[in-house]
Amino acid sequence: MMISIHPDAEQDLREAAEFYEREGSPLVAARFVREFRRLIELLAEHPHIGSPRARGRRGFSMNVFPYTLIYRATQDEIVVLVVKHDSRRPGHGSKRS
Repeated sequence: MMISIHPDAEQDLREAAEFYEREGSPLVAARFVREFRRLIELLAEHPHIGSPRARGRRGFSMNVFPYTLIYRATQDEIVVLVVKHDSRRPGHGSKRS
């Protein structure tokens, strides 16, 4: 299963990691990135594990951090569209496709 990350989702991930590095520590930021990678691997194995969302999207929450990956799964590919904080900017990334 091919996985791609929307450029704006890459920016979301970068901003979140920078926040955790600044407000926590480099170790916390690294843990956040590891959790993101773990979820990506899990989605590659089980693409429909996330909760259905509008417009054919799915959402899958991180265990430790208050973030959800919003993605679209096709037969051949998973596209991560948004790395969204669960309590901030409710409509963030909703227009990405």
